[in-house]
Amino acid sequence: MTEAEILRPHAEVAYAHELRALEAHDTGVRPTGWRLSPKAVVRYIVGYTLPDGTEITTKYFGDRRLIEVAVASLVTDRALLLVGVPGTAKTWLSEHLTAAISGDSTLLVQGTAGMSEDALRYGWNYARLLAEGPSEAALVPSPVMVGMREGKLVRIEELTRVPSDVQDALITVLSEKILPIPELNRETQARRGFNVIATANDRDRGVNELSSALRRRFNTVVMPLPATLEEEVRIVVDRSRAAAERMQLPPVMQDAAAEITKLVTIFRELRNGRTEDGRTQLKSPSSTLSTAEAISVVNQSRALSYHFGNGDIETEHLAASLSGAVVKEPEQDGAVWREYLDVVVRNRKGWEDLYAAL
Repeated sequence: MTEAEILRPHAEVAYAHELRALEAHDTGVRPTGWRLSPKAVVRYIVGYTLPDGTEITTKYFGDRRLIEVAVASLVTDRALLLVGVPGTAKTWLSEHLTAAISGDSTLLVQGTAGMSEDALRYGWNYARLLAEGPSEAALVPSPVMVGMREGKLVRIEELTRVPSDVQDALITVLSEKILPIPELNRETQARRGFNVIATANDRDRGVNELSSALRRRFNTVVMPLPATLEEEVRIVVDRSRAAAERMQLPPVMQDAAAEITKLVTIFRELRNGRTEDGRTQLKSPSSTLSTAEAISVVNQSRALSYHFGNGDIETEHLAASLSGAVVKEPEQDGAVWREYLDVVVRNRKGWEDLYAAL
């Protein structure tokens, strides 16, 4: 496939021109195995203008110091754990960190409730195993083993969804930087440049607590939700615009910031359990109503407006997409949503059309 045919290119492919430009202008000290210096990695994440005028786009809108702490952790021998509620850009940040540091974000382990130790250690080609017995040729390395051999960062998504006994398979890897292979009476030692970035949240169902022994092997960075309404609107506008280009949707014909501001305000109020002015207490639905979900609502509204409207994000398009994002469990969330509409939206000046559509 050509790059244009790929639905979602890896970060190191989508932003290859930015990474090459940063590498060419990077005069900082690069740790062994790193493509860029720590300072250049931070610039790649938070945005920067190079001396030749090349614009490095912002990947993460938020506290620069938080990104600096995360990058500094990866310079040491400690792994990095990104913790936060769903939709706080943990996966997005981990992908871009690995792209900037290792030039490869594909060494990924997706945590699931039914995962076995093989996904973190290694497996076997059973046809060869039965024919030849345990051998290097029959071994199927995990992304963790590949990262150790090649000196690259490895991503582990949703670590708290992994069963506790499987989580502990990481302890030796993170503390001793070795992966024993007792069947072959040998071990894999990590090359310089290897490290692990894991993500975790404590909001979803099926969460497994991390053992204290495993937690000690990580430096933890808590990913916050956007602090202000303006910051969150900026993120949603920027990310939805980029997503629209990827989905081959043209930009809307008029400024959609006003409608997006209404959407983000609703999400923030229901998420926080109070109106923005703090005067009215509200019930919160079961859905997380994260920034990522707000971006999804905007993208769906854009698709509705382009294919079934006149190209503008109109109130009716936003309303059609918004209700499905809020009401995940009809009985519980439906009551919360109707109360919010009657108490807040109905009485808010300038929101009459939105109330009628909803």
